[in-house]
Amino acid sequence: TMPIRTNCFNGSSAGLKRKAAMQKSVNESLPSVTILGSGTCVPYAARSACSVLLRASGQRMVFDLGPGTMKQLLYAGTTIFEISHVFFSHFHPDHTGELVPFLFANKYPDGSRRKIPLTLHGGTGFIGFYTHLKTFYKQWIDLPGRLEMIEYNTTGRDFRRFEGFDVETAPVAHNPESIAFKITLPGGVTVVYSGDTDYTQNLINLARSADLFICESAFPDALKVEGHLTPSIAGRIASAAGVKQLVLTHLYPECDQADMEGECRKTYAGPLLIAKDLMTIDLKP
Repeated sequence: TMPIRTNCFNGSSAGLKRKAAMQKSVNESLPSVTILGSGTCVPYAARSACSVLLRASGQRMVFDLGPGTMKQLLYAGTTIFEISHVFFSHFHPDHTGELVPFLFANKYPDGSRRKIPLTLHGGTGFIGFYTHLKTFYKQWIDLPGRLEMIEYNTTGRDFRRFEGFDVETAPVAHNPESIAFKITLPGGVTVVYSGDTDYTQNLINLARSADLFICESAFPDALKVEGHLTPSIAGRIASAAGVKQLVLTHLYPECDQADMEGECRKTYAGPLLIAKDLMTIDLKP
């Protein structure tokens, strides 16, 4: 089981500085995942909207930019200017709602604070999605010479290689543009992020033998809705894929009134975590 650290603190300036110093001192030697937001579209004090931070290979990558992500990044000891890649599982507002503020903030005060390029990743249609936003926001969401966008196939598996990591994707059962991501790090460590999805063999295949499987589990078993998973179904996927550790996230408030761990244990016996905001998991080869 990979070690975890759950960090709770107040949002004062001094607290933020202490938090940032602690995170920087602890996290640089090993790759790690921090759950920035374990929640959904529902405003909920205990859980920010969807987002995950991966520190690895000298880079900081974010999966989904739900509302509140930039503040959560500060709590995690990271600034927006350090983010090199953002991966979007699909276009719903609780996964993309902070894209416009994120790009706008990267222009502060004159765009010079961003020293590294920013690559945005999404399924088929993502460039069109951004282009429509730019129709309204114009130059305020452009980063000339420092912004790249990549679209992945949504009808089958896709693959890209970057400096320090590989990306593999597969379409999942939610929206037409929905994809799950698999990141392979040096040494062979793999992290899979499901995004929003219903049960699909594509996700099982992508998550095969993953070291860390970050999987949505939006509602308890009794409240199953189309397009989302529950703990026992997420557990079934994790078991079929033979993952080494499962994290359940994207939790609606109803989940906090249910025995999410007990429901998942009906189908999955391996290491299991129920996501909390700012929970950090160290990744070991």
